[in-house]
Amino acid sequence: MNTTTPPASGATSVYQRVLGERFDELHPELRAYLGQPAEGTVGFGEGTFDVAGSRKRWLRPLFAIMAPKRILFPEFARDVPFTITTVPGPGEGLSAGREFHFPATEQPGAVIPGTIRQIEDTIHVIDGELHDFMGRSRALEVHLVARVVDGGLSMISDKTWLHMGPIRVPIPAIFGAKVVLSQRWTGDAHRIEVHLTNPVLGEVFEYAGHFTHRWE
Repeated sequence: MNTTTPPASGATSVYQRVLGERFDELHPELRAYLGQPAEGTVGFGEGTFDVAGSRKRWLRPLFAIMAPKRILFPEFARDVPFTITTVPGPGEGLSAGREFHFPATEQPGAVIPGTIRQIEDTIHVIDGELHDFMGRSRALEVHLVARVVDGGLSMISDKTWLHMGPIRVPIPAIFGAKVVLSQRWTGDAHRIEVHLTNPVLGEVFEYAGHFTHRWE
């Protein structure tokens, strides 16, 4: 087993609260990963993304602006090592930080040094539904519809807002990106896939790969 099942807790995780009885339909390894960890524990995961970033070069300057905000990044590569740290909270939420370790690359006459990019988010349950607050300042809010498919977890976004101080501004679909996320157990590791698509531009960003995880 690559996942350490968290000790039993009287509390329930964000996924348990949203999925209800459907949570039990998840693969046991996913239930261990997505269930409520014991108080004071932290989740650690590591793996490799088969692909990470945007294939559309002309969008990368925009993603470079988002990189310091820890939302997206401009790099694109295959076989990218990554780590994920999961921490309960704040409140009844669940926070995660992902590090993408891009290796150095060679180009004619130059070597592009490697870099580490980060994506951060916190998931809360609001009125019985998942809301993901992304970025260092958690200013990008995404509403996610979660369901269980063949023992795996599928989440699809349908609404997005930008928080500007006290103002919550809806982002029209034409200017945003639909998030499609899936997690499943493949036999010896977790498989995660994230795809961002725009109604006009198609897929604009993605990452997909395998990882192992433990609670400590």
